[in-house]
Amino acid sequence: MDELREDCGVFGIWNNADAARLTYLGLYALQHRGQESAGIAISDGSKLYSYKQMGYVNDVFNEHILSMLHGKYAIGHVRYSTYGASELRNAQPFAVEYKNGSLAIAHNGNIVNYEGIRSRLEGEGSIFQSTMDTEVIVHLIAKSDGPSTHERLAYALNELRGAYSLVVLTENELIAARDPNGFRPLVIGELNGSMVFASETCALDLIGARYVRDVLAGEMIVVTNNGMRSYLFSHRIQRASQCIFEHIYFARPDSLIFGKSVYSIRRALGKALGAESSVQADMVIPVPDSGVPAAVGFSQQTGIPFQMALIRNHYVGRTFIQPRQSIRDFNVKVKLNPIAEVIAGKRIIIIDDSIVRGTTSRTLVKMLRDSGAKEVHMRISSPPINYSCYYGIDTPTRAELISSSHTVQEIRDFIGADSLEYLSIDALRGVVGEDADNFCYACFTGNYPEPFELTKRDHQLILFDEGRLNVRP
Repeated sequence: MDELREDCGVFGIWNNADAARLTYLGLYALQHRGQESAGIAISDGSKLYSYKQMGYVNDVFNEHILSMLHGKYAIGHVRYSTYGASELRNAQPFAVEYKNGSLAIAHNGNIVNYEGIRSRLEGEGSIFQSTMDTEVIVHLIAKSDGPSTHERLAYALNELRGAYSLVVLTENELIAARDPNGFRPLVIGELNGSMVFASETCALDLIGARYVRDVLAGEMIVVTNNGMRSYLFSHRIQRASQCIFEHIYFARPDSLIFGKSVYSIRRALGKALGAESSVQADMVIPVPDSGVPAAVGFSQQTGIPFQMALIRNHYVGRTFIQPRQSIRDFNVKVKLNPIAEVIAGKRIIIIDDSIVRGTTSRTLVKMLRDSGAKEVHMRISSPPINYSCYYGIDTPTRAELISSSHTVQEIRDFIGADSLEYLSIDALRGVVGEDADNFCYACFTGNYPEPFELTKRDHQLILFDEGRLNVRP
């Protein structure tokens, strides 16, 4: 996988005396979803406190900072920017005080009609503190005259289009909500009577919480000291459009995403790939870490031995000093290193989850050949990425996606492999099974489930009518 990133991870917990530390641990488990900034907002029942900084979770928080975050109700956020610059003012949770009290919000996803809403709000006198799309939600809440926070939030969410899985904290309530398409994941857990929300179940596992279920597409859950209530805030729900790349690449393999085991799905993708495009070889090797389960499946399907011949350096930070020209392809080499004695003289099948620009794949193939590989066959456990994503993935523009303008043979020539094959879209849908129609495949097919208009930032400028809030029976 080269240069494709998800944007955020969110966490929330209600009614736990150790809320700050548990939120820290939850964010630590979700660190793979965002490495630019981390933050926690917490309530003691009468006042909100928050702390956020740029950097990894364990760099931002320490015992002294956590000891100052008093309260039993908390939300947290880790960020990778897809909208808004990588700077402190865009870090989350985004906390404000307004006419109805204090509020903090943590958001995962991408609002595709953000620019139109922001332009309208600025024309009406709103003053923005950041450049991220999440802030429009806060302004819409503040402009609503609804009698409760969740009704004001419902008003705001019914103006939005695109992807949002979010948690909202006030002095005395925690709200979780997921967009009507259900693009990004959001799960519910329980820990000794405390309600927990997280982007992935791996965060629940770390703190010992029990997975209950997913937040449904178009569902809003409100937790107070009087209990938990579930609402359906939108009439737009027709069919879910869950991001298939959560299973292919983004989520941790030990998570349940959309109710399914990520590891099992990735291994099944590898088996399907082996059934479609095997070739005679001496070994199957993965591009770690996301390619490992698919390579296991490919090996099981074909009977070709599995080897870990590429070793990943897990201690590469956000920034490091790079040589100017002394070491070519440094960005890849600092993360992955081949074991030459395993590779030399062998015919190798290398398994990766996707090819974006092709530059990383090209470097990997060259590294294997320089280590003595006799043949290098590349197999990809997803279809070609032909289109950009507008729902919370940091994909390049379509012109930068190598599959959008090159044939498989041309890509094979570019990366220097002896052969190249991708998983077919039909095989991908077959692995997902009976839920296949509930996933978004727009990056492969160009069939976008949520319409948009391209602007200079490739985002939607369409405004929609307000919806209504309904209590779920």
